[in-house]
Amino acid sequence: MTEGKSVRSWPLRWMWIAWPAFLLAGMQEMLVFALVDPEDLKWAGAPLPLSRMGIYSIAFLVFWGLMVAATALTMLLSLSSSEVNQHGTVAPGAAQPDANADDRC
Repeated sequence: MTEGKSVRSWPLRWMWIAWPAFLLAGMQEMLVFALVDPEDLKWAGAPLPLSRMGIYSIAFLVFWGLMVAATALTMLLSLSSSEVNQHGTVAPGAAQPDANADDRC
């Protein structure tokens, strides 16, 4: 895979992560709030100081964040080792870590 093609594919990969996560978060939101009334929710024994719309919004963002994490992990696990290692954090020209350092006594 060439560097230019790899750079262009990351926005596409993020779209593959964010869109299914968005759809799943919406479905999860409908399922949870079909069973739970937001005004019945309590935090440390006190009612939440938010409106229904505020609770719906925050819950959706939390659900979306969890789904993004899950789908991003799935995407990461589907990458080949060469794709993962191609985008390492070592700066060009910096010394590479020694792979056999743990084997030495």
